[in-house]
Amino acid sequence: MGDHLFEFLLRQGDNTLILSHRISEWCGHAPIIEEDIALANIALDLLGQTQMWLGLAAEVEGAGRSADDLAMLRDAWDFRNSILVERPNGDFGQTMMRQFLFDAYHVELLSKLVSSADERIAAIAAKSLKEVEYHVERSASTVIALGDGSEESHARMQAALDDQWTFAGELFETDAGDHALNDAGIAPLPSSLRAGFEARAMAVLGDATLIIPETTFAHSGGRSGKRHSEHLGHLLTQMQWLQRAYPGATW
Repeated sequence: MGDHLFEFLLRQGDNTLILSHRISEWCGHAPIIEEDIALANIALDLLGQTQMWLGLAAEVEGAGRSADDLAMLRDAWDFRNSILVERPNGDFGQTMMRQFLFDAYHVELLSKLVSSADERIAAIAAKSLKEVEYHVERSASTVIALGDGSEESHARMQAALDDQWTFAGELFETDAGDHALNDAGIAPLPSSLRAGFEARAMAVLGDATLIIPETTFAHSGGRSGKRHSEHLGHLLTQMQWLQRAYPGATW
């Protein structure tokens, strides 16, 4: 059970860490000041969640590593985030579509984790859910505004949806570890979250006048660490450079 729990905690912490870094890349570059500040705040929310998830992962592992060690001293193949969150930002529409798809999944997951048999996980989920409920409300309203906006914004949002949709399916992949945690009452099966995700996605994307791709294909490999995209390695060289250049540095 310990290995399955550690893997689960890495998946949560790595998703929030990598997405936080991606969103932070907009700081100083967003279309308007309001978006710049909002995206920076969401990135900080996710980074705070990362500290909790990876801190618990380090405790469960019991190998003397810290949350910082797990974040800054692992290589790409040791990360367990979904491919969706490591993808480049693209334009603002692509960023917000990625954010909405992840938020719609994330709020479903946390809503279930607040009832986890593991009190530590339930506590993290309860604190994170308050933030993520705001995240999904905001990303959904932005997707609707842009999708049902001008001809240009609609075209960009449809292109973003077509591009991102096949990466969302990985979030619901279910393996033996997921079944073990579900049997113990610790976490829901990822596959059980799909119905809630799809209901929210259909409602929001419908209001945005966007057409959901009909394909059932889903990219995979990130959650297992077996096949990340080339983009993760480039991201890590930026995120981890200080600890790599000055190992063990503290301040």
